[in-house]
Amino acid sequence: MEQQPPQGQDGSPAGAGPLTCYRHPDRETGVRCVRCERPVCPDCMIDASVGFQCPECVRDGSGSGPHPATSRPRTVAGGTVTADPRLITKILLGLNLAVFIAVSIAGRPLLDDLLLFGRAYTGDPSAGPEGVAEGQWYRLVTSMFLHQEVWHIAFNMLGLWWLGGPLEAALGRVRYLVLYLVSGLAGSALTYVIADPGQGSLGASGAIFGLLGATAVLMRRMNYDMRPVIGLLVVNLIFTFNPWGAIAWQAHVGGLVAGAVIAVAMVHAPRERRGIVQYGVCGLVLLAVVGAVLARTAVLT
Repeated sequence: MEQQPPQGQDGSPAGAGPLTCYRHPDRETGVRCVRCERPVCPDCMIDASVGFQCPECVRDGSGSGPHPATSRPRTVAGGTVTADPRLITKILLGLNLAVFIAVSIAGRPLLDDLLLFGRAYTGDPSAGPEGVAEGQWYRLVTSMFLHQEVWHIAFNMLGLWWLGGPLEAALGRVRYLVLYLVSGLAGSALTYVIADPGQGSLGASGAIFGLLGATAVLMRRMNYDMRPVIGLLVVNLIFTFNPWGAIAWQAHVGGLVAGAVIAVAMVHAPRERRGIVQYGVCGLVLLAVVGAVLARTAVLT
């Protein structure tokens, strides 16, 4: 009589190789649902009182707690699980593209009004002093959405799509948006503090490097193979510190450090003080950004 090989909870033969998510067979994972033991990837795992649950167990009301059937499913960072885990990523991508099209149509005047360093620093003798030092702090934000070259916005938007979707699913929309914006601001601030005011820094690279740093932290938290993200980080740092000097490395480094710090707070915060720790760390990073900008402004003025 022929026997069937022993099977795991996900229906795969025992010992058949790396575990893959039961809903996404192309994604390896080392995390199982604490109820049914099916393997789940970051897009599918829902935070439970102990470990993680799969969407089916949460939907069936088999989660833990006094009222499991009515408890809201949560992401690994405590965010709400949503039907479209890429909504904020799509909005950010659309905003970057819209600004790129607007600048392409309006030309240099609009670009000068939104750059981190204003017209006074780009060689226009007829322009008055304009910039963050003169109180135009909005440039710290607007420069995050500026791109001049097609290759520049193409690389940044590919990075946003590849890194942003999984992070948004793992963190939740609000936490993901805070991560993106604060990382971008940290990149702008470090550029403002260190870079030559004549270089005219622009681009979403600071925020994208923040997503890269957060991805490394999340993968470490999930016990995933770190080699792919380490390789991606090394390649990006090589391009960042290239001998031609055409890239504002300050934005990359500032965003990377801020993104990693925020992500550590997001995915390692204790459950009972999760909100305080997560948004407290974000507030501290933002406070450091403001302090650095104020200090640099005092020197320039």
